[in-house]
Amino acid sequence: MEAEARRRRYEAQQARAYQRRAEQGHREYCQAEARRRTEELEARVAALQGLLTTGCRAPGFRASDLMRAEDIPPFDPGPLAWPVRMPDPNQYQAQSGWTAGQRARAQAEARARFEQDWHAAQLAEGQRQQRLAALQRDHEQRTESQRAEVRRHNAGVAAVTEGVRRGDPDSVVEYFSAALYASTAWPEGFPRQVAAAYDGAGRQLVLDWELPPYDVVPEAKSVRYQLREDQFKEAARPVSQRRALYREVLGQSVLLVLHQLFAADEYGVLDSIALNGFVDAPDPATGRQTQIFLATVMASRAAFTDLHLGQVDPVSCLTDALRGQISTRPDQLASVRPGRQPQDVGSPVATHGGDHEPNLYDMDPIAFESLVADLFRAMGMQAVTTQRSNDGGVDVDATDPAPIRGGKIVVQVKRYRNTVPPTAVRDLYGTVQDVGANKGVLVTTSGFGPGSHTFARGKPLELISGGELVDLLHRHGLRGRLGETRTAAPAQPTGAGPAAPPDDHNVLGMTWSGNVALDVCALVCRGSRVLSEDHFVFFNNPQTPDGSVRAIPAAGPDKAAMRVAFDGLPEAADRFVIVAAVDPEVNPEADLSGFTDACIRLLDPALTELGRLEVSDGRAGETALVLGSFRRRANGDWDFVLGGKGYTGGLEQLVRDYGIEVE
Repeated sequence: MEAEARRRRYEAQQARAYQRRAEQGHREYCQAEARRRTEELEARVAALQGLLTTGCRAPGFRASDLMRAEDIPPFDPGPLAWPVRMPDPNQYQAQSGWTAGQRARAQAEARARFEQDWHAAQLAEGQRQQRLAALQRDHEQRTESQRAEVRRHNAGVAAVTEGVRRGDPDSVVEYFSAALYASTAWPEGFPRQVAAAYDGAGRQLVLDWELPPYDVVPEAKSVRYQLREDQFKEAARPVSQRRALYREVLGQSVLLVLHQLFAADEYGVLDSIALNGFVDAPDPATGRQTQIFLATVMASRAAFTDLHLGQVDPVSCLTDALRGQISTRPDQLASVRPGRQPQDVGSPVATHGGDHEPNLYDMDPIAFESLVADLFRAMGMQAVTTQRSNDGGVDVDATDPAPIRGGKIVVQVKRYRNTVPPTAVRDLYGTVQDVGANKGVLVTTSGFGPGSHTFARGKPLELISGGELVDLLHRHGLRGRLGETRTAAPAQPTGAGPAAPPDDHNVLGMTWSGNVALDVCALVCRGSRVLSEDHFVFFNNPQTPDGSVRAIPAAGPDKAAMRVAFDGLPEAADRFVIVAAVDPEVNPEADLSGFTDACIRLLDPALTELGRLEVSDGRAGETALVLGSFRRRANGDWDFVLGGKGYTGGLEQLVRDYGIEVE
């Protein structure tokens, strides 16, 4: 009994000691957390107080910052670089035998083993060389495509730069908007909305720039842990201190914008800048969301360059030295009268960011990439835009924190008006493999053809077209619209070339097993009805009136081929149907039971295979078969849908289903 009592007392002591250690650990953790949160508040305030000083230390923006380098990774064949090791005949020695006959048989068996292994090694080496050549061709194609993309981008930058030298208003606005968007001086969460115009005669840039709201200054000053209540308590920042700091932040923001613009003027096109700073907020009088101007200034280059910004009081500098205005109570949205505004200049006003519906086609490239990064962040991911050079073809780096399905995502953005070529999708796949990402996403303002969708099928790729992008932006509280719809090219007379550009097409190569002679035909339809008899492409009508679909000679291994420019198909068309039928003149007694192992090879204009579309086998008794149809989605892309419907009455019965009367 005494021993049992001692054991219970010991266990109670241990439990109390454990409880004290746990309570002490919890108390120390909460105290450390309170210190961390206080330090975080202090760091935010210090960043706000040093906004102008930090920003002035950064180098001035240059057009060269937008240029991309043609840094293409060298070809890495990996294990394919090593030739297959050939068998050594010395390792194939015959086992000795008791008799001459046994020795002869042993020698023959050794020679046979050597020859078998040698032929297997030769076959493996040939296959290695084929795979190596294919991998090298793919690398060269991706490399050339990446170089072409870099050259197009750099040519666009050069065109803007040349426009700035000439004083072209659009180029000047685009250049200086890029300078503001490229700046890394602004803390996380600061808005970047700008509307600007350039007065070439007065050599003045006029812009409205969004300023941060009042809540950019933390309401709390420190955080304490209260042991008795076991909770955190925030000590409020004095209202007068918070108001003064906010007014100082506004003054620093205006001065920093002026500094960045004048520092970026490497071509000497700015004699002065008229700047109005506003916040997007509810109007105190009406409650409607509007732009409320809290600061305004007109600064000449001569006056501004005489300032020593590292030593000024921002508010005094803005109001006294530059004769500008800043709201006396910006926390209460007391407005000032803006000076000259962009719409007063008379030239077109370029607007980026903000709560309106920006035209994604006209958006600054950097702003467009930032908008895509904002979208990924709004979807719960971490996302940052990459540097303008050495980005390896990646515009946005994103991380999905979700377990299992999450991971690293590389994002490319294409601000195109025409269909994105499949080469861009292949390049993205190469980038995903090169950087070891879990997924690649290609975002565009236009759309994708069937070649892109076919290549992406089954791979860790996602294609987001312009319509889908706008829908995603709106669903996540962001803004963006696509400009006016691109009008379709007028119909061409019969016999004319295709309406689409000559390289903007695909070749559909049909291949199958069996010796049955088939006619492969196409129908351009709306729903289940062909647009007209002229839109039925077969042996007596080898192309549509506009030339967007043509029957062409097949090249091995294909037995039939069709050329189609999906972007050139009539606006009324939403289906492109591929069918096959037994040729009754060549095989009058045949059916489709011998039509097996069939597929449609999707090829680019250079006849490079983009992917394969499997189709149904034929069945006994049937003489015509719908192989499949390409269907236009709401966003303008085309997807392939497997067919399979067979007909016993041949091509005549099939086309009747699509509205063609056969006499």
